Amino acid sequence: MFTIANGIILKGQDLIPVCENIVVDEGKIIEISKTSKEGKIIDVDGAIVCPSFINGHVHIGDSIIKDEGYSLSLSEMVKPPKGIKHKALNDASDDELIDAMTQSMWDMVDSGTTHFIDYREGGVKGVKLLKKASKNIPIKPIILGRDDSFYGQDPDLKKVKKAINKLLNVAEGIAPSGFGEITPEVANLIVEMCNEQGKISSIHVAESEHNQIESLNENNITEIANGVKYNFNQLVHLTNPKNNDLNLVSKSNQNIVVCPRANATLNVGVVPLNKILDLNMNPLLGTDNIMLNSPNMFKELEFTLKIMSVYHNTYINPCDLVKMATTNICGFNINNVIQKSMIFEGCSAEFIILKSFSKNPYLNICNRMETKNILYTINKKVNI
Repeated sequence: MFTIANGIILKGQDLIPVCENIVVDEGKIIEISKTSKEGKIIDVDGAIVCPSFINGHVHIGDSIIKDEGYSLSLSEMVKPPKGIKHKALNDASDDELIDAMTQSMWDMVDSGTTHFIDYREGGVKGVKLLKKASKNIPIKPIILGRDDSFYGQDPDLKKVKKAINKLLNVAEGIAPSGFGEITPEVANLIVEMCNEQGKISSIHVAESEHNQIESLNENNITEIANGVKYNFNQLVHLTNPKNNDLNLVSKSNQNIVVCPRANATLNVGVVPLNKILDLNMNPLLGTDNIMLNSPNMFKELEFTLKIMSVYHNTYINPCDLVKMATTNICGFNINNVIQKSMIFEGCSAEFIILKSFSKNPYLNICNRMETKNILYTINKKVNI
């Protein structure tokens, strides 16, 4: 048992700043109050106590080719099955993949992340490799698998169904790349079978303007509208919405994830995050492909804070931004699959303690923090 004393706690799902103490026992927050003091006392004297980060969208497998292919197009980089990434994954040994993924997970842990949602290539084997790599690391991967049988204009649906069943036995859900690579029949199967087992179905939508135009030309519907139509639990990117796309999503109760740094690296646009928040949607923030970016959420927060004010000519609320990296997940309609805690009595102890440089705790996190400014990372596997 120990007490974190005299910190500025970002409490509950809304991250309300309060000056109180936190008592932790056996990985659980058992009390939060001004007077609580049990066990070992750790006086953090005005430091910020923030829920640990969740990285909402990662491709950890491509850690093996960091910064390769810079300046190539989105399709050249990541489109299956011939993208630079997929060639590298096919050529890499299991040990190479495990070593690269292990290093990336430690990079996440060191920068305050305790959970991440991964789009895992390689079928059942790919999922098992990530689980093996994460075995002795204090981080929780939420793994969404995919299989090569999903792709093509005339897939064998019996094989697709069999692959989905096998993946759902070992993963938290299914995540194909995008609508340009799968048929409507495959999309339906993925969503239906995930729903039957209470698992996550997720897909990239509108990452590029080209993808949106191609979808309109071929199907007379945008990728985002397709995502709503097929009712995938989670839509990733939404960088280039058209017409009524955002209104459709806001009424659909689907979860969304945005990845501004990856969009910038691939030169595909700037997500209209201000409009998304104005529509009362509560997205997650992700760093996307590790071949493109480090999985450091401090970097993602700072970049997002500044690019939104420049590009959309209005300031984003920094509290809303910190929620995107922490507690928004607690309101997702798939939280039965993703067990991520906030700072509240009865919750698992999953928080980071940060040096304070300014009076605004949210800007302190988004605008001032670096990995070296983390004083402690607490999670349910750690005792002080």
